[in-house]
Amino acid sequence: MTKKNGSDYMPRQVLPGISSVDWQPCGNFTDIFLDKSKNGIARIAINRPSKRNAFRPQTVLELCTAFANVRDDKNIGVVLFTGVGPAADGGYAFCSGGDQGVRGDGGYMDEEGVPRLNVLDLQRIIRSMPKVVIALVAGYAIGGGQVLHLLCDLSLASDNAIFGQTGPKVGSFDGGFGAGYLTRVVGQRKAREIWFLCRRYSSEEALRMGLINAIVPLHELEAEGVKWAKEILKNSPTAIRCLKAAFNAETDGLAGIQELAGHATHMFYRTEESKEGRNAFLEKRSPDYSEFDWLP
Repeated sequence: MTKKNGSDYMPRQVLPGISSVDWQPCGNFTDIFLDKSKNGIARIAINRPSKRNAFRPQTVLELCTAFANVRDDKNIGVVLFTGVGPAADGGYAFCSGGDQGVRGDGGYMDEEGVPRLNVLDLQRIIRSMPKVVIALVAGYAIGGGQVLHLLCDLSLASDNAIFGQTGPKVGSFDGGFGAGYLTRVVGQRKAREIWFLCRRYSSEEALRMGLINAIVPLHELEAEGVKWAKEILKNSPTAIRCLKAAFNAETDGLAGIQELAGHATHMFYRTEESKEGRNAFLEKRSPDYSEFDWLP
């Protein structure tokens, strides 16, 4: 137990095992946790273990807020994305998809009775944010939860992880990243099997099909995620953000190219050549680019 603001403070437990990071809670959320550390790592966790961390519109709204907060924090380079566990019955889940208990005729019903599919917004934020997102999958990654872990840059799974789709069983499907990007990762035949048969796959099977990066004992999952994050944080932030955009550009069409071009613009704005154009405009003179070479 440590002291925080003059009172006893016990870091909240998200996954089992001893944490090597001094997590500091951020924000005021009901369905998720957002924690940050001083070493450049953030942790976002769905906190609905009794629902196998299934998401409702409120959950997704809070996740979007948390990821946007981390995206805009210049001190954070890596996000660990996971689910709180275990539940009271001992079960674990990264995320079991949309909460069917609040699903209406046009989507998942928010507190005002509006049907929403705002998880699509969350997918884009995870995909496009210029930080590395690592999924820590303990237990179920099913349905929409399988898609969320898929869209993370890297996935580490515990030895009790279970992957799979449920869409056709519950009258749903994801024809966007959930089908298209999955095909890029595991191939056409396997992707069709996953969606058409709605089977369950162990972490060993997920590793063989390239769906995850590594299998870790449950009590070491967060520590391994922190280890990977620290290795990433030793590298160039600009190179990492451009690489992420480059990987996305191959699959995301013009939206992916836009992201990569945006990062290129960001870098160009920081050069003396770009600054000359801006300064000339503000000083109401013609720009002088004579000192900048036309390199091959």
